[in-house]
Amino acid sequence: MFNPEKDGILTGATKLASHIPQWNPVWERFCEAPKRYPNIPDRIRKSNPPKTISWWNPGHSEYDRWPQWNEEQENNLRKKLESLNNIPPHKAREHILKLEKDHGLRRNFVWAELGESQLAKALEHLSVLAHITTKALAAGNIADLETGYQNKGWQADNAVMMALSFAKNQEDLQPIKTAIRAIYKPWAEESARYLQKIVNQSEYPGGNLSIKKIPNYVKKECILFVDGLRFDAAKRLVKLLEDQGCQINEKVAWAPLPTVTATGKPSVTPVHGKIGGQDTTTDFEPCVAESGKSLKGGYQLKKLLNDAGWEMLNTSSKRNGNHNAWYEFGDIDHEGHQRGWKLAKHLDTILGDIRDRVMQLLEADWKIIRIVTDHGWLLLPGNLPKIELPSAQTETKWGRCAIVKPGASTDERLYSWYWNPNVHFALADGISCFRKGLEYDHGGLSLQECLTLELIVTSGSLHTSHIAPVITDVTWKGLRCVVTVDGIFEDLTLDIRTQPGNSSSSVVYEVKTLKNNGTASVVVENEDLEGMDTTIVLINQKGELVTQNNTTIGGEQK
Repeated sequence: MFNPEKDGILTGATKLASHIPQWNPVWERFCEAPKRYPNIPDRIRKSNPPKTISWWNPGHSEYDRWPQWNEEQENNLRKKLESLNNIPPHKAREHILKLEKDHGLRRNFVWAELGESQLAKALEHLSVLAHITTKALAAGNIADLETGYQNKGWQADNAVMMALSFAKNQEDLQPIKTAIRAIYKPWAEESARYLQKIVNQSEYPGGNLSIKKIPNYVKKECILFVDGLRFDAAKRLVKLLEDQGCQINEKVAWAPLPTVTATGKPSVTPVHGKIGGQDTTTDFEPCVAESGKSLKGGYQLKKLLNDAGWEMLNTSSKRNGNHNAWYEFGDIDHEGHQRGWKLAKHLDTILGDIRDRVMQLLEADWKIIRIVTDHGWLLLPGNLPKIELPSAQTETKWGRCAIVKPGASTDERLYSWYWNPNVHFALADGISCFRKGLEYDHGGLSLQECLTLELIVTSGSLHTSHIAPVITDVTWKGLRCVVTVDGIFEDLTLDIRTQPGNSSSSVVYEVKTLKNNGTASVVVENEDLEGMDTTIVLINQKGELVTQNNTTIGGEQK
C-alpha cells in the first residue's frame, strides 16, 4: 500500500520505475501520453534505484523505466560512435551493427518518445547505412550503376539524411558525423570515382542538347520544378503523395553537365528546343537560341513559355487547370547551401510543403503534375574534401566545377557543356571540391548529383483512361504495321507477338520505341505469317506489358 502523504513522492516514483506489478497500469497510463506528465521523469531521476541494477547492460527491459539508465546508455553509445574515427570502414560497419543489436531496443522505450534517445534513433539509420555501403557502386557499366543506385544505392544517401535529422545539438552531431564519415565517405568517394572512370572511357548518359528527347505533354498538364530534388528526396516525396492516394509514375533521368541550376533547369522545360549556349559563357547560363539573350533573371524563359502556350505560375497566381503551366516551388538547393548538414532537419518540412502544393494543383483541375528537377547534390557533415585548382587557370571556379581559361595548362579532365560542346569545363575528382568548407555542394559527376527522378503524378480518384497509353489506330501496309498511341507513352516500345506475355514469341524484325507523336512502325520478318492472328503489345522500360490489341498480320482478312 502506498500513502503519498506518509511515503512521499519519491517513494512513489521509485515504485513506478521498479516494475512492481501493481504499478504497471500507472506506468502504462504515463506511456500513453508521456508529454502530458512532464514532472514524472524528474521525480524518477531524484529517486534511488535498487542496488541490484547494473547500468552497463544495454537494451535491458528491466531497467527501461529509469531515465538515468537510458542517459547512461546514450553516453556509452556516444563514446562508441566517436571511437569509429580513423578505423577501417569495414571495421566501423561491424561496430555499428553490433551497437544496433545492443541499443535498438531502446527506441521502443518511453524515453525515445520524449526525445532522450536521439542517438539510438540515429543508430537505426546508421545501421542501414552500414549494410548499404558494404559494397561500393564500382563495377559494371553505366546501366549497372544506374540499376544499382536506383534499387539500393540511394538508400545510403537517405540514411545519412535520416541519421543527421536526430542531431538536436552539437553533442549529438559529433558521434553521428563521425560514424557517417567513417563508412559513407569512402563509399561515396569510390562510387563517384568509378562513375567518372566509366564516363571518361565512353560518354556521359545525360547526353547533350542535340539528342534531348522531348516528353509527350498532354492537355491540362502542370510541370512543377523543384530545385535540388535529389533521388532520395524524390523517393520520400513519392511516399508522401501515395499516402494521399496519388498515383505516381517514376522515370529515371540523368542531369545535364555540369550539374548546376543554370544548366539543368532549362533542360527540363517544355521550351528546351528553343534554348542554346554561347561560346563566351562564364556562368553556365544558356540563352534564347534565336536571339542570344541570356535566360538569367527569368524574363526570357517566361517569354519562351508564354509564346509556346505555357502559363508560368507563381504563389499568387490564380491556379486552375484550363491551360498547361510551369510552376517553380520548393527550393531544396537554396536550403542546402544555406544550412549545410542542417538541411536534414528541415527536409521533411520542405517535402511536406511540396506534397501540399501538388494536392492543391490537382484540386485546381490539373490532370497531371509532372515533377522535375535540375540536379542532385552531395552532403557530408564535416565538409567535403578539397583539392587544388589554381584560380589563375580558371575563368570561373565553383565548388565542384570550373571553366578553365583558354590555353591554360591543367591536368584536369575536361568535359563539354550540355548547351554548347565548344565550351569545356573541369570537374572535381571523386566527391571533392575546388573550395574548402563545403558540407553541401553540386556541379560535379557523381550518382548523387546526376541521377534524378521525374515524377508523373495523378489523382488517385481521377479516371485516368485519357492519360494511360491507348492504341487508337492500327494500319497495315503489307507486312509493315503502323500503330498510333494516345496518352502517356514515354519510353514505350512496340512489339507484335503470338503470345503477349512471351518476348521470345515476337514476330517482328526489330521492336521500336514510340516517337514523340505517339507513332511507331514495325515489320514482320516472315512472309508466311501473313493472315495469322497475333497481338500488338506496348512494353515499358522494365519489360512489363502495358497494353495490348489483337491484330491480323497484313490487315484484317476478307
